[in-house]
Amino acid sequence: MPTPSETPTKPTACIALADGTVFYGHGFGATGETVAELVFNTAMTGYQEIMTDPSYAGQVVTFTFPHIGNTGTTAEDDETADPVAAGMVVKWDPTEPSNWRATDDLVTWLAKKGRIGVGGIDTRRLTRAIRQQGAPHVALAHNPDGVFDLAKLVATARAWKGLVGLDLAKEVSCSQSYNWDEKRWAWPEGYTRREGPGLKVVAVDYGAKRNILRCLASVGCEVVVLPATATAEEVLAHNPEGVFLSNGPGDPAATGAYAVPMIQGVLKADLPVFGICLGHQMLALALGAKTRKMSHGHHGANHPVKDVTTGKVEITSMNHGFTVDAATLPAGVIETHVSLFDGTNCGIAIEGKPVYSVQHHPEASPGPQDSFYLFERFAAAMRARRAA
Repeated sequence: MPTPSETPTKPTACIALADGTVFYGHGFGATGETVAELVFNTAMTGYQEIMTDPSYAGQVVTFTFPHIGNTGTTAEDDETADPVAAGMVVKWDPTEPSNWRATDDLVTWLAKKGRIGVGGIDTRRLTRAIRQQGAPHVALAHNPDGVFDLAKLVATARAWKGLVGLDLAKEVSCSQSYNWDEKRWAWPEGYTRREGPGLKVVAVDYGAKRNILRCLASVGCEVVVLPATATAEEVLAHNPEGVFLSNGPGDPAATGAYAVPMIQGVLKADLPVFGICLGHQMLALALGAKTRKMSHGHHGANHPVKDVTTGKVEITSMNHGFTVDAATLPAGVIETHVSLFDGTNCGIAIEGKPVYSVQHHPEASPGPQDSFYLFERFAAAMRARRAA
């Protein structure tokens, strides 16, 4: 891998926006071309977790923090088996890693996983463009020879239909059910296993991150994961004490075609229900609310969210391009959390019932762990129901 002084000056990669704008940079990782929606992420840590987060399916991530790659990669930090984000864009080319847990460098890892990286980009300018114009459709290309068919790349970006109306949950969901017992990472043991009987939880996988499942196990849940297309009958056949709705990518309205009937069936069983991200949007749709596409979405590890039920402000991790329209929430469903960046909805609950969801990611723990209480609340609701 080249050091900064050896970085080639000739462009070996480019980013072609649908409006015809082209950014040139230095390619790393895999070669080839890909087309996706371009978003920016403001996190200073967790680039590997971001690249393997299923919620980023169909998206290229621009990192606003310049030091990407410094801690290398390790298989322990993957949120799913393979990278899901279509590619990454960074300011400075990755350097050799300096971290005791690293087992590989970012450039090699991306090449093995078939994902394109582009360095040497003015990410401030690119981020401003995204904020002002909305998340654009882009074609990303990496060719060591530096030869690009720009007209074709721009045409590819323009022809891509985008995420609206696109159901990606089926593509990133598990194909069959499985059990999960691994708990959160802790020093010095690392990852450990939950033992003995636990609270029986069915987690519906719309693109579940591993750390969400670890958080459930860490609060005492005996987790069985079911595919996104599971029916209410299949969920309830496991006799769960609670049902969890996971994060995931794509247009919630498209996924809702099969997820909404399942959730409505589960709600009739009067079980505790907890949703995160796409799971939050699925619950809202099942209750009669609507969702809408955002201009550039929320992607980062430093998003302030207010819990309107307590007045407390939490620093959260976010990753979503669609939002629940709070104005469409029906009677009996309350808004529990709001974004302090733009006032968009970040949480709902059914009045008087242990059924709730949040837009942010309480499992991400990018330093702050302000929202972990949501998992403990879910476990407490199941224990209370068991004791009743």
